[in-house]
Formats: sequence, structure tokens, C-alpha cells
Amino acid sequence: MIIDYLKIEFEHEVESTRKLLNAVPEKDLGYQPSEISWTMGELAQHIATIYHWYVGTITQDVYDIATDSLERGDTNDIKATLALFENNVEKARAALNTLTEEKLQQNWTMKVGDKVVLGPMPRGIVARGFLFNHIYHHRGELIVYLRATGNMVPGLYGPTYEDQKVM
Repeated sequence: MIIDYLKIEFEHEVESTRKLLNAVPEKDLGYQPSEISWTMGELAQHIATIYHWYVGTITQDVYDIATDSLERGDTNDIKATLALFENNVEKARAALNTLTEEKLQQNWTMKVGDKVVLGPMPRGIVARGFLFNHIYHHRGELIVYLRATGNMVPGLYGPTYEDQKVM
């Protein structure tokens, strides 16, 4: 039953992420709120990249990011980021379809080479925190970037400020 809920949430939130990434204008991809912050293009690409991590998280007991290969496009090309997102969503969806209740309870670990950076902990906890919540966190940041650059923010959970002005 939990897996069914995760799949429904995944599909709903993919639509919200798609709306948000489609709202990112090419002209503002270089916007950076501070020296230590990512640019808008880097942040958008990071969000698209998280969907790639579903595969390693769901299908491997020990996920070594150092050995994973992900080809990213230019962070100054929103079309490349959108294509990366769509490709990664398809892979994430396929991985989710292999998930079982037993797999959710099994321990999972993330490594970078020999260094453990996350876990071991139950895969279900990792799916919520490292995958789902991680995307939501960065989408919130991207909304702030859009607002700071004067761009429209799409409604993800209801009307936005701009939507209400139009109503």
C-alpha cells in the first residue's frame, strides 16, 4: 500500500516539477543570489538530476555515486535540462515499478568511493528524505530564484500570487 502511495505522489510531483522547470527562462539561467549559491541553471539541472538517483537508490543496496555515470547538458540551456529531467523521470518511474514492501525495509547505503555519505538506513526512509523531500527542498529554492528575478511562479499546490491577481 505504501508503494502505491509513493507512486501516486511521484506522478503528481513530477507534474509540479515539470511546471516549475518550464517556468525557468533562458535569460535568467545565470542568476545567482550570492557567491556561494548555484546559478538558476545549476539549480534547475540539480533538480533534474535527483530523478536519476532514484535508480541507484531503489535498485542497489549500496549506491556508489563515484561509479555512476550521468551525462548532463549545459546548465545555460534550459532545453537540455528539460530533456535531462524527462529522461531521468522515465528511468525513475521504471525503478519505482520494481519496488516491493520488502525492498523498502532493507538497508541502503550511499558511498562516494570508499567513503559512506548516507546510511545505512531503510530504503523507505531514504526514498522519502533523499529523493522526494530533496526535490521539494530545491524546488522551493527555485521558486525564490524565480520571484527574485521577477518571473511568474506556477501554482503547484493551488493558485500563486500572480494567479490571484488575474482572477
